[in-house]
Amino acid sequence: MTTIDFITALFCQVDDQMPDLPKHPHASLWPSEVVTLGLLHALKGVGNRAFYRWLTRDYRALFPLVPERTRLFRLFTTHQDWTQVVLAAPTVRGGIDTEGIAVIQPIREGRSPQQVGRQGVSNHRWMVGGTLCLLLNQ
Repeated sequence: MTTIDFITALFCQVDDQMPDLPKHPHASLWPSEVVTLGLLHALKGVGNRAFYRWLTRDYRALFPLVPERTRLFRLFTTHQDWTQVVLAAPTVRGGIDTEGIAVIQPIREGRSPQQVGRQGVSNHRWMVGGTLCLLLNQ
């Protein structure tokens, strides 16, 4: 699944759950677009400037009317309550855990142009790979 496919699927899920929110006459983005961008920012896990640079550089075609950076992040803070429509309701029982998955030894990092993963620390040990996150919910 490419990033464009993921963003499109995420937007469809958000838009299906927010059908009755109207767009403000002066707004450039629909509420479902604001929520989708906010979720992407949370999933991307980088700072505001880096996220905005990534969004406008690579995916401007998907969101052509995205406002300038500070206005976009002001929208995120103003309309945080819109994300509650999309997120799952909390349950009594549930848990989440992450675990680092090592792909190669750290000494071999950067030897291949097709390297998967990046260097980081997991369980107090250096590794090159990714992170697996497991969420259990009722």
